[in-house]
Amino acid sequence: MFDKEKMEKLNKAKEVWDNGKVAKTLAKNKERKEKFTTSSNINVERVYTPLDIVNVDYETDLGLPGQYPFTRGVQPTMYRGRFWTMRQYAGFATAEESNKRYKYLLDQGQTGLSVAFDLPTQIGYDSDDAIAEGEIGKVGVAIDSLADMETLFGGIPLDKVSTSMTINAPASVLLAMYVAVGEKQGVSADKLNGTIQNDILKEYSARGTYIFPPAPSMRLITNIFEFCAKNVPNWNTISISGYHIREAGSSAAQEVAFTLADGIAYVEAAIKAGMDVDTFAGRLSFFFNSHNDLFEEVAKFRAARKLWAKIMKERFQAKESRSMMLRFHTQTGGSTLTAQQPDNNIVRVAVQTLAAVLGGTQSLHTNSRDEALCLPTEDAVRIALRTQQIVAYESGAADTVDPLAGSYYVESLTSKIEEEAIKYIDKIDALGGAVKAIEQGYIQKEIADSSYAYQKEVEEGKRIVVGMNKFQIQEKPLANLLRVDPSVGEGQIKKLQTMKAARDNVAVKNKLAELKKAAGTDANLMPLILDAVRVYSTEGEICNVLREVFGEYRPVEIL
Repeated sequence: MFDKEKMEKLNKAKEVWDNGKVAKTLAKNKERKEKFTTSSNINVERVYTPLDIVNVDYETDLGLPGQYPFTRGVQPTMYRGRFWTMRQYAGFATAEESNKRYKYLLDQGQTGLSVAFDLPTQIGYDSDDAIAEGEIGKVGVAIDSLADMETLFGGIPLDKVSTSMTINAPASVLLAMYVAVGEKQGVSADKLNGTIQNDILKEYSARGTYIFPPAPSMRLITNIFEFCAKNVPNWNTISISGYHIREAGSSAAQEVAFTLADGIAYVEAAIKAGMDVDTFAGRLSFFFNSHNDLFEEVAKFRAARKLWAKIMKERFQAKESRSMMLRFHTQTGGSTLTAQQPDNNIVRVAVQTLAAVLGGTQSLHTNSRDEALCLPTEDAVRIALRTQQIVAYESGAADTVDPLAGSYYVESLTSKIEEEAIKYIDKIDALGGAVKAIEQGYIQKEIADSSYAYQKEVEEGKRIVVGMNKFQIQEKPLANLLRVDPSVGEGQIKKLQTMKAARDNVAVKNKLAELKKAAGTDANLMPLILDAVRVYSTEGEICNVLREVFGEYRPVEIL
């Protein structure tokens, strides 16, 4: 991009500057640190110039927005057309309570729903199972059957909203419930819009809400790909998640690498199952974290888009432009929030929101100031949503596409994150792919090592967390925290028992038997799961049938 003669001249000028102005300044005043680095241990130079991006070719490395390699964005006009979808991840206690919160958020200007499920739901247990005791409705909404799902979306027309559901191991069951609710509302499956997370590999490596071993889990995922391609064409069939990898302690470069490695595994599994790449790749979506290092985060999003486009084109020979687009949802960094001085979290979330927007996200959830202490209150959720709206309508960040493009620092950082991610992906390929790398504990150990290094820096004061290890104050505990009453669990169990007594239990028994038989074959299980859901088989009953056939996953020990 730059003239060779001018680069030589600039290089000499920089040497003079380093040995003159900089040397004299450092003799009087040392810099704050001996070494400046990003979370990925990429050195941050004192100043960036065209010398740092001399190998960047505009046409092949950046291109124009909406064109391969999509570094600058997946749409030609980005937010000049419409803003990103503003979602607030919400769900707690009962379906009735969560339904009220969804309606409140929609009234406040939210443009999409994002459902948080409680822990028993996430791991395929009903509320009346002994293992669910004490966890019902605590970290999300309890959903046991289609009856709960009907209540959850009561009064919310499913053809008018886009819904994201953070559910993985039992994703097929919850998707079936959503389709069945649409049917009850008179909304056909081809009119439904949304995303199911459905990313089991990151559960094995970073999060832990798995049920079945990798092979049958991957089968269920490809079953969803195939079913949705034919019946729910506007549904994003997976949200390949780097968010939880980052929450577990990875660096930004690792987040990109391990997320895309998981994506490669899903594409390979679908192709192996007989699907053409262009029939499903356009409905793949991604989910990333946004942390505090503004420029590294922007560079991370740009590098991920570029790298995925190259992977899909070169490795999988995708032909359709949409198959090469990395479309992603972002959530601000939950692990960056502090219980100390929680109002500081508003500022952190604002920085992270700006990073996501400057990086070209398609949808965004902003965390609430009190989430290090409790489920978010309505006031805290409103501030979090207003943060997005202020960035959208007042900051000017959404008025031009990829506004940091051309920054010597950001372009250099984009290239370096891409290089680091490629090294990890090559290593994972050498181990046999993401599934093998997880089974051998490689990805888990890399995340654990990164997390330990970060925590050590915080404890030694080498990394400052404002209000936590520096600038502390004496403060009173935050009042009016949102807590889920234990009676919620008792009420949910009674409601479940009443539903079980009223349903056609012969039909339930027959549909579960058909599902169990099909699970022992290579049939697509989605139609049978949907049939079971329609007669009000519970999530726990469906998952227990599959447990009998598939078994349960036991994690590898990491030393």
